[in-house]
Amino acid sequence: MGSIGPWQIVLIIAVLLLLFGGKKIPELMKGLGKGMKEFKDATKEDDTNDNTKN
Repeated sequence: MGSIGPWQIVLIIAVLLLLFGGKKIPELMKGLGKGMKEFKDATKEDDTNDNTKN
């Protein structure tokens, strides 16, 4: 009951398409991907800095 089924995913995608339009969603996903990549790079740099200090 607590999990998201395939029909709920379809409904969420339909609502997103209605709100943002078909052209805006790829731009949003591209920005999200860049943000995630920058976050991962920053955490890797932080781990590297911590290892060199020890």
